[in-house]
Amino acid sequence: MTDFATILGDRPLVAILRGLPLDTAVDLAEAVWDTGVGVVEVPVQSQEALGVLTAVARAGAARGEPVGAGTVLTVEHVRLAVEAGAAFTVAPGLDLDVLAASVAAGVPHLPGVATATEVHRARRAGCHWLKAFPASSLGPSWIREMRGPFPDLHLVATGGITAANAAEFRAAGARALGVGGSLTRPGGLAAMVAALAG
Repeated sequence: MTDFATILGDRPLVAILRGLPLDTAVDLAEAVWDTGVGVVEVPVQSQEALGVLTAVARAGAARGEPVGAGTVLTVEHVRLAVEAGAAFTVAPGLDLDVLAASVAAGVPHLPGVATATEVHRARRAGCHWLKAFPASSLGPSWIREMRGPFPDLHLVATGGITAANAAEFRAAGARALGVGGSLTRPGGLAAMVAALAG
């Protein structure tokens, strides 16, 4: 099974394409891939979103780009996401049944964590990459402090990340940033790429 070290490599951006029309989502995904700094995730909170995931995953496959399914809350979501072409799954929290279903399906899972207990439980379950969520509420110091007891922890800071705070989260030790709304605004992707390059 591919892992997040392979999926992300040195790319510091997970672009979250939530609630976008199909054509807009594919266009933004293509733009993200063109920058060379990110992978793409499509949250699967509706039947329409599954259609968007299918289209984006198809576009990604043509370029050799893995596409993930986000907001995967149930075992059924895992099944639907994999059928739609997802190469990885992401959740806002830690659900061991969802994790097990993703692993059984051959796709890595990125669970959300917000406490040391959740980090510890996720690590014991075999997760080496975790989603710090909601990052804007936790703050960069949380990222830094979690790396004390868990020095080899790989965190993807997600929730409230913008071009204005991206560098601070990266400096605190976030391996990557999950970014949604700020990318869909005019100039948002260019601003994020510039912030990550700085």
